[in-house]
Amino acid sequence: MSASLEKGINALKEQVDSSVASFFSSCVHCGMCADACLFYTETDDPERTPINKTEPLRRIWKSEYTLIGRIGKLFGLTKKVDDQLLTDWETLVYDSCTLCGRCSMVCPVGNDIAMMIRKTREGMAAAGHAPEGLIGATTRAVTIGSPMGVKLPALQAQIGHVEKDTGMKVPVDVEGAEYMLLLSSMEIMNFPEFIGAIAKIFDKAGVSWTISSEAFEATNSGIQIGVSDIAAELVQRVVDAAEKLKVKTVISPECGHAYFAIRWEGPNLIGKPFNFKVRHVLEVLDELRKDGRLKTTGMESQKLTYHDPCQIARRGGVIDEPRNLLNMISDNFVEMPDTGKMNWCCGAGGGVSSNERADEIRLKVFQRKKDQLDAIRPDAIVSACSNCRIHLEDGLEEYHMDIPLLSLTETLAEHLE
Repeated sequence: MSASLEKGINALKEQVDSSVASFFSSCVHCGMCADACLFYTETDDPERTPINKTEPLRRIWKSEYTLIGRIGKLFGLTKKVDDQLLTDWETLVYDSCTLCGRCSMVCPVGNDIAMMIRKTREGMAAAGHAPEGLIGATTRAVTIGSPMGVKLPALQAQIGHVEKDTGMKVPVDVEGAEYMLLLSSMEIMNFPEFIGAIAKIFDKAGVSWTISSEAFEATNSGIQIGVSDIAAELVQRVVDAAEKLKVKTVISPECGHAYFAIRWEGPNLIGKPFNFKVRHVLEVLDELRKDGRLKTTGMESQKLTYHDPCQIARRGGVIDEPRNLLNMISDNFVEMPDTGKMNWCCGAGGGVSSNERADEIRLKVFQRKKDQLDAIRPDAIVSACSNCRIHLEDGLEEYHMDIPLLSLTETLAEHLE
């Protein structure tokens, strides 16, 4: 057994806790998770069913922690976890799963299948069976601080452009501010208008906020690739910056996995509770709305729909807030079929967008989103995840659909009173 395979198997063993054991023990093999996964519904490939993607972890559980499995292992009857299995399953675990969690919603016995797939990634990554693109993004996140390689000078340059365009000061390293805003690399490089929109909204609302020069990146590649130690290191950077600046609340930007990592997984990863709150930017904006501090004027006449990012809505619970905000500026808002907590994934989360090898499959499964959009034929799509926006643009282009994409935060800023 190679050293890397042994490391991967040991990592898989470490993932088998009481919850994993109960999940595998209670699985009734009903197949309901298959119809909840766009990687299965759009390919009809039985290998792409969610529960099948956990096979390496299931084999470890069965052979090491069940009586039948141990007996079978003793007589050489139990299926092994070897390099060939991990090679075969790598594309299923990383290319055909966004960790969106829709499969977990329909499981009749309550198994969190998405979490088991993520735990499977822990062993895959430890054994060296992870996509090159995701390995590179994770390496850059650790060494540079950004999966896209964005350094502080790039952020400072974008801030300079925003300040020149808006005439407003973007505060950096302000101690004692109420809020510390995180950004994803995509917002810095692809959608810097988001920073300007926040500056305008917070200025109007009288919000005290800042950006940390030491921890401005929100994306957590450790969660995506499946290495908890790296995920914890990236969370700790944010915690250290927030504590240094003595802020009351950390704001996760329009990025799904960033929100999941810092809000829901963060304290578990570092082993202690935060001494500050964590809110998604839409939660903060909706609180400002309720307090009467966010005031808008004018209404969008075009037919708008909203794409719920999986980690924000389904796994994060931020469902009503974007609709409250949209109703401030739209009198022609329509829902997609299967919306809210049961919305279909865009197909690019969970590190899939960082994995060039998965480009073909992620564009193929966009057919599911196309079907949703064809049912209502909107004039524009609003979302609150920069990663979703990038992939939605790719998908719309692939399927020749001329539908503009809007950021909810940026659109609100355009309607400020």
